[in-house]
Amino acid sequence: MLAAAGLPVVVVNPRQIRDFARAAGRLAKTDTLDAQTLAHFAEVMRPPVRPLPDEQTQRLAAILTRRRQLIEMLTAENNRLASARSPVRKRVQAHIRWLEREVTQTDDDLAQAIRESPLWREKEELLRSVPGVGRVMTMTLLANLPELGTLSGKQIAALAGVAPLNRDSGTWRGKRMVWGGRAQIRAALYMATLVATRCNPVIRAFYRRLCAAGKAKKVALMACMRKLLLILNAMLKQGTPWRSNLAHCA
Repeated sequence: MLAAAGLPVVVVNPRQIRDFARAAGRLAKTDTLDAQTLAHFAEVMRPPVRPLPDEQTQRLAAILTRRRQLIEMLTAENNRLASARSPVRKRVQAHIRWLEREVTQTDDDLAQAIRESPLWREKEELLRSVPGVGRVMTMTLLANLPELGTLSGKQIAALAGVAPLNRDSGTWRGKRMVWGGRAQIRAALYMATLVATRCNPVIRAFYRRLCAAGKAKKVALMACMRKLLLILNAMLKQGTPWRSNLAHCA
């Protein structure tokens, strides 16, 4: 409603608002106090205003969310089937067949949504040119990370939750950790990176170099996730398909 009225809108993690209220000494919580805290937060922190996703992007995100829900239900039913006894086994199998048909139909809906947008088709072609990046990864980025290609590498990594955060104090140096960000992006990026460590020459070489240097495999994989995301961000920003020399510069 605010966006339709032409007013600037900022979506902020509610935890930030609550922490801000505690820092300001406001421990009580009412609707009036919440409104005052929101106004105070906006005045002091000045969070950047970003346009809300358009109708097409919201539609794609809704279909993608439904697909994820169906996959979760399908996984659960397959797990139940392994121990299901004869009275319910046929019903579980029937439900699995229905879920599989729904996943197929949802995939068709996602493909149709991409075909209807020339801009998305162009972005999809660029993203799919990268070895290891498949259809689900591409659609997840289009629906849930529309800022890809418009922000700097550090900003996009922080937004996705793959940027290492410092934990230092004085002379003490803590371990860098990733935290926050958009979980659905991180999940899709994790699977794409696993594939990329085997079939993408740049990511594979980077992963092996980190492991050879003594990095834990989990740490090396997270670094590869960040590198892959930066490559995709640079490609969309420059409007160029996959090239190894471009990837080395990301």
